[in-house]
Amino acid sequence: MQVTVEAGEGLARRMTVELPADDVEQQVDQKLRDVARQARLPGFRPGKVPMRVLRQRFGESVRGEVLGEMVQTSFSQAVAEQELRPAGQPQIQPDIDIPGRRYAYTAEFEVLPEISVNDLSGMRITRPVAEVTEADVDAMIERLREQRRTFEDVERAAQDGDRVTLSFEGSIDGEPFPGGSAEHRQLVLGSGSFIPGFEAQLEGAAAGEERVIDVTFPEEYPNRELAGRAAQFKVNVEAVAEPKLPDVDADFMAAFGIDDGDAERFRADVRANMERELRQRTDAKIKTQVMDALLEANPVDLPAVLVSEEIRALKGQTQQAAGGGAMELPDELFAESAERRVKLGLVIAEVVKRWELQPKPERVRALVEELAATYERPEDVINYYYADAQRLSSVEALAMEELVVERMLESADVVEEPSSFDALTDRSEGAG
Repeated sequence: MQVTVEAGEGLARRMTVELPADDVEQQVDQKLRDVARQARLPGFRPGKVPMRVLRQRFGESVRGEVLGEMVQTSFSQAVAEQELRPAGQPQIQPDIDIPGRRYAYTAEFEVLPEISVNDLSGMRITRPVAEVTEADVDAMIERLREQRRTFEDVERAAQDGDRVTLSFEGSIDGEPFPGGSAEHRQLVLGSGSFIPGFEAQLEGAAAGEERVIDVTFPEEYPNRELAGRAAQFKVNVEAVAEPKLPDVDADFMAAFGIDDGDAERFRADVRANMERELRQRTDAKIKTQVMDALLEANPVDLPAVLVSEEIRALKGQTQQAAGGGAMELPDELFAESAERRVKLGLVIAEVVKRWELQPKPERVRALVEELAATYERPEDVINYYYADAQRLSSVEALAMEELVVERMLESADVVEEPSSFDALTDRSEGAG
């Protein structure tokens, strides 16, 4: 087998492989003999078909089968001999001259880039430092009460936080527009769920009152036909209801798994969940910084084939999340995310290889237990992961990423920065 390799642009390679003609023809003959034992042709007894007839009848298909098998095995052997690392499947172009006894092919493919991993020496990583305070726990319990609020009709004007039931008709330049009308729609004033300015103009309205509301659709409104346009809504307020928060009693606590009504145990459980969330958010912020720094310290040439595969994967995930319809989405929408994911995958793989990182079973187990801790029956969740190697591999990948982050932090300039639970969990005032 003779192999020559030409370097193309960037990571592209063109490899020509010449297969020994004697080897090809020997394998063709062997397969034809195998066929002869089974062949049934008119005028010949089983197993007695002459080789000449077999070559005429089956020679072309057998030679194609042999060449397919030899291309597959020889390609793997050739890239190993040439110390190449293909980034994807090659494009094969046969170069066959049977009378001239030439059996060759060219394979065009991209190779994985050579990465000499640089650590994060001299790069700054901020480590947020925060704790869950009693005030944080109080605020979280109030949020839990808000989540379970009910509404009671009142005979007064609507105010911020009230729920109004209304019917409305919208128009632009005096003409109704699609989606601009609704009946018996419920709206919590101050929720920001309607067009900016709509809810504020309903404050002070009472049940049975009619109002005319003028608003302008935002420039970034999803429906481009409405974006930036002024509209008018004729609104009939049908009911006004004020919010009622539940008491923190035994029934309330039972909804969160505290069946005995123990208030201290309830607070402790709330605190434990908050501390778990705080730890996860802190780790996530550090991880994002480390990954950004890792990419900055290690520029990578990307194989286009891997980026294309990642774009297809992201597009498929998006379509599945949207209900699996045949939604047409441009590749450009996913290109930036795909490039980042491919870069990180390549760099992380080299970090793992260089420092021979491997998460221990107990570390994986701890991650599984943390994932399961938020469920009512944690043991069932743990068994779910350990019952399937593929499910467990997703947790093993998380454990590996933790090891990479820890290894990179050893060389970085880590600076602690005071923070708070609300700031780290995006619950601070004004957070988006």
